[in-house]
Amino acid sequence: MEYYAGVKRGPVSLDLQPLDEEVVLNKKDYIVSRTDLKGYITYANDYFVEICAYSKDELIGANHNIIRHPDMPRIVFKILWERIKKGEKVFAFVKNLRKDGKFYWVLAEVEPAYRHKEVIGYYSFRVRAPRHALKEITKVYAKLLEAEKEGGMKASRKVLDDFLSSKKLTYDEYVQKLFKSGFGFGGFLRSFGNIFR
Repeated sequence: MEYYAGVKRGPVSLDLQPLDEEVVLNKKDYIVSRTDLKGYITYANDYFVEICAYSKDELIGANHNIIRHPDMPRIVFKILWERIKKGEKVFAFVKNLRKDGKFYWVLAEVEPAYRHKEVIGYYSFRVRAPRHALKEITKVYAKLLEAEKEGGMKASRKVLDDFLSSKKLTYDEYVQKLFKSGFGFGGFLRSFGNIFR
């Protein structure tokens, strides 16, 4: 494990301009990181460093939102934080922003990290998002972002709730349905079962 020396840093560049250029993850590789309770990175595996284009020194101690892409609706992260603070595991499709302005898509699994039954932070495991899922999720996120710009988080949440209701699916069921048709959700879960144990 790699930890920062108590110094919390913000994003390296606050005026990073996103480029319309995608970096596609390798199908067999995965990104792993861990944060403290406030989202500051305490561990980053080598593939995370490679894909996000930041150095390990830049990542350790930085808030995980250093890679947040402006195309991501805030409601997705709100749901994520609500769930993990309850001790639950959550999955989400996430578009991330690299240091060079390029972007990459992942399916992220985020869950609490425990020590002696106490939550001390959060793990995030990410794999390449299947292409067919991105065709749909990008349209959904665009609608959520539009609602957010017009009416804030509350409006975005309503659009998401209405969408899921029309599909007769919960949030988790929807994400699993999109991913299952590509790779198989169970295998994804099992692949990370003992990484830190």
